[in-house]
Amino acid sequence: MSTPAPLAPEAGQSPPSPGSVERVAVTEAAAAMLTQLRAQHGELMFHQSGGCCDGSSPMCYPDGDFLTGDADVHLGDLRVGGVGGAGDGGEPFRVPVWMSRSQFEYWKHTHLTIDVVPGRGAGFSLEAPEGVRFLIRSRVFSDAEYAALGGDGSVTVGVTA
Repeated sequence: MSTPAPLAPEAGQSPPSPGSVERVAVTEAAAAMLTQLRAQHGELMFHQSGGCCDGSSPMCYPDGDFLTGDADVHLGDLRVGGVGGAGDGGEPFRVPVWMSRSQFEYWKHTHLTIDVVPGRGAGFSLEAPEGVRFLIRSRVFSDAEYAALGGDGSVTVGVTA
């Protein structure tokens, strides 16, 4: 597994500092799949909508194939490979993770980890032909973590350069 966002401080420890808490992480298994998909499709991105069924699964696309705008928020980037990133330590790369703004209002208090499991997922997500699907595992931020994020759920809205 990758290193998840820091947990609440133990007694006697200082709270997380601003910028030290991340909203998204990736498991080792998902990082391995992303490495494979990147070799086949180039740079990647995720989008998490608020739809039902497969629409509520994180969808992996070639970066830029899913157009983001003011109705989306950028949660952060997954760090895959290299030192400190999830995966086999190969060439490091980042995968931006987006969520619809309306869905973010429900999930802004949670840390999200992208994982991969056997099974058939959505037809438009790049991993579908591989016989696996990405899914979200979540946990609620501690009060200290949420405060370190700014306490207001702040994220980047719209397209990033």
